Amino acid sequence: MSVPILALRGVNKSFGPIDVLHDITLEVRAGEVLCLLGDNGAGKSTLIRILSGVHQPSSGSIEMDGAAVSFPSPRAAADKGIATVHQFGGTFPLMSIGRCFFVGVEPTKGWGPFRVYDRRKANAIAVKAVRDFGITRIDDGDRLVGGLSGGERQSLAIARAVHFGARVLILDEPTAALGVKQATHVLRIVNEAKRRGLAVVFITHQVMHAMAVGDHFAVLIRGAVAADFRKGEKSREEITDLMAGGASMASLEAEIESHMASHGEAAE
Repeated sequence: MSVPILALRGVNKSFGPIDVLHDITLEVRAGEVLCLLGDNGAGKSTLIRILSGVHQPSSGSIEMDGAAVSFPSPRAAADKGIATVHQFGGTFPLMSIGRCFFVGVEPTKGWGPFRVYDRRKANAIAVKAVRDFGITRIDDGDRLVGGLSGGERQSLAIARAVHFGARVLILDEPTAALGVKQATHVLRIVNEAKRRGLAVVFITHQVMHAMAVGDHFAVLIRGAVAADFRKGEKSREEITDLMAGGASMASLEAEIESHMASHGEAAE
């Protein structure tokens, strides 16, 4: 198999006396979607922050292309080709599509102190990039981002990341606040990013969405990897049970059944 683009090796994270992540070992390859599944409080957010350079591991290592790396800041992670798209897309409602696409790296025209923002160029590039991902409803770069649907905002953010050379795309609950149609469109874009050879880390607690795009799955429970498996190795019910606590849920169900049975015998 190919060398993983991104890998975590025995990563731990503590905040003072509180241990948040425990011995996390994961890897993702080019053209693959790694789905990180877990309920609230499972450690997904802390893991995202480590991958994107917001936090550094307390111990363990991060590798890219088989070599150890460190991300002392989000800028350092971005320079290595890691792009993080958060739940609401990281877009700016009162900006135009073209301006939002190039925020911080605006194309200019003119000479020396007379250089100005090249609106026409920015709009043309932004609209083409988004339409290449299948968002054909967007045809005007001057349109305000606030007028886009949630799914379109996610698509804009993903298209921007790909345009600026992302190798690893980290998607933080991209479908959580979307309706069925918009979520389906975002999942289609995730598949397109995979087809283009990006490594995608898809963080979600929605099993159906993960199964629609995932190649490799990891379930986090209380900061540890409770299960690590490939596509087709577990059913939706098995994954859901793992996320809910697995054996503890089975024990609770058995306890409830026993309680109901004993009460039924008493009633007789």
